[in-house]
Amino acid sequence: MNSLPSLNIAPDKLSQLQADYAKELQALWEQGLQTNTPLKDRRFANDAWQQNALAGFNAALYLLNARTMMSFTEAMETDDKTRARIRFAVEQWVAASSPSNYLALNAEAQKKAIDTQGESIKLGLQNMLHDLQQGHVSMTDESLFEVGRNVATTEGAVVFENELFQLIEYKPLTAKVYQRPFLLVPPCINKFYILDLQPTNSLIRYAVAQGHRTFVVSWRNPDADMAQTTWDDYVEKGVMQAIEVARQIGNMPQINALGFCVGGTLLTSALGVLAARGEDPVASATLLTTFVDFEHAGVLDVFIDEAFVKFREAQFSEGGLMAGRDMASTFSFLRPNDLVWNYVVGNYLKGETPPPFDLLYWNSDATNLAGPMYAWYLRNTYLENNFIKPGKTTICGEKLDLRKVDLPVYLYGSLEDHIVPIAGAYASTQVFPGPKRFVMGASGHIAGVINPPAANKRCYWVRSDTQLPATLEKWRAGAKEQPGSWWTDWSAWLKKHAGQQITAPKTYGRGKHKVIEPAPGRYVKTRA
Repeated sequence: MNSLPSLNIAPDKLSQLQADYAKELQALWEQGLQTNTPLKDRRFANDAWQQNALAGFNAALYLLNARTMMSFTEAMETDDKTRARIRFAVEQWVAASSPSNYLALNAEAQKKAIDTQGESIKLGLQNMLHDLQQGHVSMTDESLFEVGRNVATTEGAVVFENELFQLIEYKPLTAKVYQRPFLLVPPCINKFYILDLQPTNSLIRYAVAQGHRTFVVSWRNPDADMAQTTWDDYVEKGVMQAIEVARQIGNMPQINALGFCVGGTLLTSALGVLAARGEDPVASATLLTTFVDFEHAGVLDVFIDEAFVKFREAQFSEGGLMAGRDMASTFSFLRPNDLVWNYVVGNYLKGETPPPFDLLYWNSDATNLAGPMYAWYLRNTYLENNFIKPGKTTICGEKLDLRKVDLPVYLYGSLEDHIVPIAGAYASTQVFPGPKRFVMGASGHIAGVINPPAANKRCYWVRSDTQLPATLEKWRAGAKEQPGSWWTDWSAWLKKHAGQQITAPKTYGRGKHKVIEPAPGRYVKTRA
């Protein structure tokens, strides 16, 4: 039986924290109900909090207690994993206990109820009943979106399908295209159209417009028929099959491929299997916010230990599904104020309808996971970090040795990514033996990736040399900030590996691979 971790705070630190708290509490108490100083927290930014002295005092007291609780957490003398778990638990408690979350304490919601003569409360109850019926908190007005009508609209056709995925080929937007087909492998834990939200922010449409003959994997939303599906199935019947079909349609010995998040880990697995078999159908790979080395696993690591993984393995030992709503809830609570309580307050306490936002519609369009695949993934990645240990893990009957995956790789990480921390994305630079380019973009896991050049937003960092030191800190020391989107840098890199330009095809598919249905296909429209 495992012993409980040691939890101590050095006496001098404890005394200092107590003294600091007492001093700030006394100052707040002396200030009492007389203050009208705006609080530096957007939850309490509305004037109603300053106009209601008692509410303002409660908010200020809450912020003091929250700061102190987090300070106690950081002062704990324990191992890093235990501290991270305590920090996560305290963050959840602090976020949930905010006075802004409760009608009896929320001055802004109370004022709105008075101003609207109770209409906001009525609307809030209607919103709550609606969300209870749909099974999740509304982050946007989902009635305004429809897949294939105003999201996932890039023109194309499904040219292949099996029990795991549909392959979509897109209509060229240029008179000539590059010879080598370009395949995008999105994560199987959500739907591919994060890469094709609107024409103005679609990475897929951008690739097509750059002259690439573009294909994307549209994963099936798992149901009971997929309850036995494994990681090996996703690699061989999924990624490797998609590579082969794209190669056949393009009539080329090699293609270029891109993997995003877990899609990048799946692509890496496929490249490892192909290398072990002496095959090289991929000329270059792009990995966006992808883990290969899971040492710097970030906030998700707080959930992972031997007991948790064994529980999941037992749960799915005879098959089963990880419900999409459970996965979506986990990811939302990684940022509880932004992705949970913000909508609880707006939807229910203030009776507001959240504005239309394509990205948040996609975020709410959950997918299930095949249980055996999920359990295998947890053990071999987050728990044991086996991908970077040559021969440690077997995929599709082959011992994985990423030292054999010798091809040009473009690696992208987002500076503020909480799912694949930037150090985790950078760690891949030390894994692959071939020529590599690493780029760091601003913002987070999604907003950093979906950053079209035309928007002229954010920035990215690159090095003028090809050096990839052992640590991110050393790489950053020689990196220069560039304004705008990293897409232009990536596009210039990809064109070097795309081959000659040829006349764009007039039809979809080739040979036995014929049009099955228009894009975006049936699979992406299936709800969890």
